[in-house]
Amino acid sequence: MTLTKADLVQEVYKNHQELTKAEATESVETLIRLSKQSLIDGSDLLLSGFGKFNVKEKNARRGRNPQTGNELILGPRRVVTFKPSGILREKINS
Repeated sequence: MTLTKADLVQEVYKNHQELTKAEATESVETLIRLSKQSLIDGSDLLLSGFGKFNVKEKNARRGRNPQTGNELILGPRRVVTFKPSGILREKINS
């Protein structure tokens, strides 16, 4: 099962009776917006008890077009990696 943004909003709404559905939606949207902006700016995102998102620089490299077999150069890029916390890893593996 995939956890969607709508599922997150529903859980926030259920667990915080004082919030309206619109406020729960805004809370989730704000968290996602701040998380994205942090990663776009090149900063790491650490969520205690969950894990750490890192932005890593990848160098240019040789690649191959799978359709034609022609070789090409793939440009440098930035990728997001995730390392789960020890707490999360334990819960997943138990």
